[in-house]
Amino acid sequence: MATAIYAIGIGSNRRGRHGGPADEVRAAIAAIGGVVATSPIIATAPLGPSIRRFANAAILIESDEAPPVLLVRLKRIEAAFGRRRGRRWGARVIDLDILLWSGGVWRSAGLTVPHVALAERGFVLAPLRHIAPGWRVPGAMRTIRQLAHTVDRPRRRP
Repeated sequence: MATAIYAIGIGSNRRGRHGGPADEVRAAIAAIGGVVATSPIIATAPLGPSIRRFANAAILIESDEAPPVLLVRLKRIEAAFGRRRGRRWGARVIDLDILLWSGGVWRSAGLTVPHVALAERGFVLAPLRHIAPGWRVPGAMRTIRQLAHTVDRPRRRP
């Protein structure tokens, strides 16, 4: 496979062996490698039952891995960091997601790129907007900047 660019979302809201959540995010960025751009780390409110705030970031990486191969590598990094599968939206040491792929759309068992919830998640769009504002999202046919604006815009009541 030719070299591709991937956008990876990174989040943590629990201390791990590298330190607090922001330290875990920085350590994950180093572990992933191939980084060509890094967003700032942004503190965000949790989704679901977790009460701890998240440290979120996004990176762009270059890789010659196919999306499923990259996903396996990211899951191994999560496991090495102490990530345990469990309650959805619970506290986690690290969460690594493939958000976008320069190859466009990928669908296979266990993996959909672009990430299925990308367009609704401000905590993903906010850091991604710093490093890939003009990336047009397949299916949504809007850029990251446009999607982030839509998510951030206050909703009017009818």
